[in-house]
Amino acid sequence: MGIFIKNDEQIERMRVASRITAMTHELLEKYVNPGITTEELNNIAHDFILSSGGQPSFLGYRGFPASTCISVNDEVIHGIPGPRKLKSGDIVSIDVGVYINRFHSDAARTHAVGEVKPRHAKLIEITRKCFFVAMEYARQGLRLHDMSGAVEDCAAANGFTVVREWCGHGIGRQMHEDPQIPNHQMKSRGPRLEKGMTFAVEPMVNEGKQDVNVLENNWAIVTKDGMYSAHYENTVLITDGEPEIMTL
Repeated sequence: MGIFIKNDEQIERMRVASRITAMTHELLEKYVNPGITTEELNNIAHDFILSSGGQPSFLGYRGFPASTCISVNDEVIHGIPGPRKLKSGDIVSIDVGVYINRFHSDAARTHAVGEVKPRHAKLIEITRKCFFVAMEYARQGLRLHDMSGAVEDCAAANGFTVVREWCGHGIGRQMHEDPQIPNHQMKSRGPRLEKGMTFAVEPMVNEGKQDVNVLENNWAIVTKDGMYSAHYENTVLITDGEPEIMTL
């Protein structure tokens, strides 16, 4: 299909969706405390997105039953919200997508719940850092997979691994568009970046080994060794200068 280059009007629509996504994350952060259930967090996000005029991108997507993906501890991505109560020492990744005016946005954050182990706090910090290191390569004229290699280099330098089976993606009219954006070194450098491209760049970083499994619900991805995983994602616009991180 090729990479969909957005025009100014389409970019502005994505900015609207991205603002709602960013505001949803700001709201949820206030509620991430011991004792709250993942379902309660999901409902807060769902109601806020609707009140803002948007639709949750994830709800019903390929049958997904919730408005957010909420993944705890060894869950990497695609955790289904439910009755599980967060407790001090957990880390929780919340992934939010918003659809409005025929365009999507997508962003994820990992939060510490109460007091967490120093290694888990570092995991959250480095996962976020991996994203911003990748942004140094999100420039018109550079190559897509330079971002991918930067993510893995950053994780490895800090003693962590990256998930290889799942990756970032293009985003716009569809939640998942071309191209795929791996989080690891690639043999090719990938296509050249152009102004107007929009991506969801999303490092998924594991405390232990890179290997993952899919749970029986066919959604949640977990680390095979049971060690913790963190996720950080933003919707990004390639410009003729610095990348625009639309969901911040």
